[in-house]
Amino acid sequence: MKVSCLQDGLQRALAQASRAVATKTALPVLSNVLLATDEGRLRIAATNLEVGITTWIGASIEEEGRITVDARLLSEFVNTLPNAPVQLAVESARSSLTVQSGRDKAGINGIDADDFPVIPSLEAGGEAFTADVDPQVLREMIAQVEFAAATDESRPVLAGVLMRFEEQRLTLAAADGFRLAVREGELGQAVGERLDIIVPARALRELARIIGDQTAPVRLAITPNRSQLLVRVGETEFLSRLIDGTFPDFKQIVPREFGTTLEMGRDAFLNAVRRASYFARDNNDVIRLTVHPGEEAFMPGSVEVSATAAERGNSQSFVDASVDGSETQIAFNARYLADVLGILKHGQVMIGMNGGNQAGVVRAANGDDYTHVIMPMVIGAQ
Repeated sequence: MKVSCLQDGLQRALAQASRAVATKTALPVLSNVLLATDEGRLRIAATNLEVGITTWIGASIEEEGRITVDARLLSEFVNTLPNAPVQLAVESARSSLTVQSGRDKAGINGIDADDFPVIPSLEAGGEAFTADVDPQVLREMIAQVEFAAATDESRPVLAGVLMRFEEQRLTLAAADGFRLAVREGELGQAVGERLDIIVPARALRELARIIGDQTAPVRLAITPNRSQLLVRVGETEFLSRLIDGTFPDFKQIVPREFGTTLEMGRDAFLNAVRRASYFARDNNDVIRLTVHPGEEAFMPGSVEVSATAAERGNSQSFVDASVDGSETQIAFNARYLADVLGILKHGQVMIGMNGGNQAGVVRAANGDDYTHVIMPMVIGAQ
């Protein structure tokens, strides 16, 4: 292989693909990045067998070929080169890659590309299912649900995010047994059949980073055996394995009606929750919300946000709120509440409750495409 490409393009491509490099593995080739000529371009790919990232950059191809080399070493060397053409050459007999820019040169020992796992590609065609979505909509959807997935692998399904394709809607849902996040978005066109897949939450976090500030539609595809998700983002393709199993019926978890609803400013409420959380640290992160309706009709109400720690003291904050319903109390995990308020945009938030022993719902007051359900904590813990 003999190719020439620009340093900045190679640097960006290596940074992108390196997100999928295995950090701890018994297979040395998984610590490597694949470099291969591909129809007049240079293909750069990496995988840890959970996710795979492939990206293409423009290159002048003098001789076809491919090799895998240590991803970290190559990236570190390329990052220090000047912004100028870089020549890459492979000595097949020694499985070695020569990297040269001007008078700067390195020889990096590699592993034969035949030992590198095959990464399916959208360019090969043959997908069983495809759909297009706005990249920034998908990025926001991921951000609003992935943090609610379970962090342990004891129940693999809950460590993933449900992606439901139905008509012209895409729904993402994640739950860890204590909270549930559901976000709906619109697809570029209607799909012919409903399809549910479960994607590891950590894989979607990587996908959101890859999307970045892309503006062109993202293509989502499912492999024919429905074991992998393929995503095309500009000149990069992202691959993730799928989780086998059935996701809980989230529609049965979300309350449809509320005995008490309140609307308040998101910023003021988030600050009150954070203040209370400092005291709740030593009490299982329990904070209490006490809802006070207005004393007279059309009078604004308030929400008292409080926490008590036996050794540290206590905290009370009051937030003005529009209250519909009777006075009530409920306790939540402070971190769970702060998490959801942190990803909602500035404006008003709505909290729906049915007493202190049933799940509460958090939504943006001006939209119904996002719903977050939080299970209550025992008020007696305070």
